[in-house]
Amino acid sequence: MPPGGMYAGAPENRARPAIDPLFRSAAVEYGNRAVGVVLSGYLDDGTAGLETIRSCGGVCVVQDPDDAEYPDMPRNAMQHVLVDFCLPGAELGALLSELAVREPGRRSAVQEHVAVEAAVAKRVLSDLETVESLGRQAPFNCPGCGGVLWQIGNSTELRFRCHTGHAYTAATLLAKQTEKMEETIWVALRMFEEHRNLLLRMNAEGSANSSGAERLEKLHLHIQRIRTMLRSTGAK
Repeated sequence: MPPGGMYAGAPENRARPAIDPLFRSAAVEYGNRAVGVVLSGYLDDGTAGLETIRSCGGVCVVQDPDDAEYPDMPRNAMQHVLVDFCLPGAELGALLSELAVREPGRRSAVQEHVAVEAAVAKRVLSDLETVESLGRQAPFNCPGCGGVLWQIGNSTELRFRCHTGHAYTAATLLAKQTEKMEETIWVALRMFEEHRNLLLRMNAEGSANSSGAERLEKLHLHIQRIRTMLRSTGAK
């Protein structure tokens, strides 16, 4: 495995180790000798990295979505990347053995934006100027660190990255935003309930003023609305 390609740097698509930086690093290091395999899994991890392997002349392989327990990842890869092989899991081992001994063709130069993003992911480069060279600023904040996100160009799939190194596809960014929203709503519920409980205790001890009952009624309404929101998001 290429040094630093998998474990260093910030999470991508909410994970570290992560598939995309591994694929990207392998593509830059090995060019047309790299082989990327996307197996069963949720959302769209691996698609961006597989596209990078394709751009460097490597071989792109996916598990047949009909054979996968969770078909999202291989299906999304096939929608955005021209894959070389799509096989059931039981046939992948023989294919990889064949590819390992196949003589590769002439290696082409790595595109600059691919090399730059690989370096950013490994924390070799991580500054505003470098990230700006990869795309344009987006009207979203990074849910991982709160920094500004840039929409990354040269891709068939919508992707975002901050200068710290966090990176997201549109699907994982949406999932992370939803997670953060739920966390915020839970905090709001706790604070409203604590405020209500304090007023109830003050009432019980006779230290609340005349507006206490009205404030309790408003707090009760806010708490019910927040609980309705949490139920609608499916939060546990």
